[in-house]
Amino acid sequence: MRKLLLVVVSAAAALFSAALYADNYPSRPVTMVSVFGPGSASDTICRIIANQLGPALGQPVIVEDRPGADGALAALYVHHQLADGYTLLMATNSPFSADPYLHKDVNYDPVKDYVPITRVGSFTLMLVVDPRLPIHSVQELIDYARANPGKLTFATGNTAGIVALETIKHVAGISMLHVPYKSTPPALEDIIGGRVSMMLADFTTAMPHVNAGTLRPLAVSRIRRSTLFPDLPTMDEAGIKGFNLDTWAGLVAPAGTPPQVVNKLNGALRKIIDSPEVQARFRNVGFEGFSSTPEELGDFIKAQLALWGKMIKDANIQMD
Repeated sequence: MRKLLLVVVSAAAALFSAALYADNYPSRPVTMVSVFGPGSASDTICRIIANQLGPALGQPVIVEDRPGADGALAALYVHHQLADGYTLLMATNSPFSADPYLHKDVNYDPVKDYVPITRVGSFTLMLVVDPRLPIHSVQELIDYARANPGKLTFATGNTAGIVALETIKHVAGISMLHVPYKSTPPALEDIIGGRVSMMLADFTTAMPHVNAGTLRPLAVSRIRRSTLFPDLPTMDEAGIKGFNLDTWAGLVAPAGTPPQVVNKLNGALRKIIDSPEVQARFRNVGFEGFSSTPEELGDFIKAQLALWGKMIKDANIQMD
């Protein structure tokens, strides 16, 4: 009976302590880690949310960029932080869906090592080329590559670009040189400067250059046309049948973060993400925002991990 009493008392004390912690959380600044660099879509979305989350929690929310290894460095960093709710990761398909199949030295598990908080939304990506090239469609790109083997190059600032362009190469049977970058903005600068031929870039960073005429858009990555650029065909319509790349974002924390803290963050974030003000800001930067329960995000992460693994295998992309 004494042992049973001790167990009951210990459990009650733990529950009381967790509840008290959640009531006092946060008592200091919270850090939101972006997997790519300044000016990237990930960084932009983090800052839109952080500006609203700080006042909602009553503490500053600091955005910290940790680019490198296609987002794996940021994911690994957050994995090793205390599970106390003070370090959050803006997870994307790069570190959570693709990196485990692209890099041999990924030392984290996207499912086991993190607790999901909420979906944030999906990025829409477009294939853009140097406008000085005689390429105005995906088919013209393929024809030009076949007529000029080894002449075209493609930049990547994330794993979506790697998987997309390698898939096009594989399906079309063409040769292009891959030029990797840590983030999208510097890659776009090199396309504009004529040093690289093309890349798959997010609307957030590409649209200003498209509007200025310094980049030429060819197609969007998702199976449906974007309401932000309805005249631009999808990859599927452009001839890469069945092509549908969902590049996503969601907030997670280190595994072991108290459920009460996760629930508190989920409640605050869902109000922010789904608010008309933030929805308008998302649209202005080419991002489709929507929230979810932690369970929905957890199921989505598992499904996307399997889907991206199949895409990478089908494109015959080898681990590095």
